[in-house]
Amino acid sequence: MSTDAATTEQTPDKADFWFDPLCPFAWISSRWILEVEKVRDVEVEWHIMSLAYLNQDKDIPEDYRTMLEGAWGPVRIAMKVSQDHGQEKLAELYTAMGTRIHNEKRGWKDDEVLLEALEAVGLPAEYLAAKDDDSLDAAIATSHHEGMDQVGTEVGTPTIAVNGTAFFGPVMSAIPKGEQAGTVWDGAVAMASFPHFYELKRTRTGDLDFS
Repeated sequence: MSTDAATTEQTPDKADFWFDPLCPFAWISSRWILEVEKVRDVEVEWHIMSLAYLNQDKDIPEDYRTMLEGAWGPVRIAMKVSQDHGQEKLAELYTAMGTRIHNEKRGWKDDEVLLEALEAVGLPAEYLAAKDDDSLDAAIATSHHEGMDQVGTEVGTPTIAVNGTAFFGPVMSAIPKGEQAGTVWDGAVAMASFPHFYELKRTRTGDLDFS
């Protein structure tokens, strides 16, 4: 290479991902983002939102409100772990929780599920107490609004900021793998680059596939 040859380093793409461990759609999208990391130059930062907080003052069906009972617990544990140990451990805990909640279909209302997730990432059982610690709720609300205020009030999770432009979604019923995951990401980056793009949507068919 000649001495006057210029080298250019490309800035990695950035994905800011807001999640509640309970949401199956966020779980699928989060596993997609992990696949994207394998095939694209992208930096992922994880953030906490709360379905319980999002819906606490909304007129929602009674069965959905019942489903959300206890929903603060996993989010509070995630926030406490994030405060104490940072991004890497938060991501590990989300994987441990989500695998049990979604893939193994064990839900989140059994303390044993949460204890197993903590143990799987090398954290002591004492962190289970965070599920009843409402002093964490202010930090959860702050993180929640940092993501959700960017996309408006009529959306939920997953919320992902692609290179600083936030969207609700992408919502998928299965996890893209390998280069297909990269292609989906390329599309998200392209749409995020146009400031007047807002929505693509169609009716979902079929069951969710967490595999």
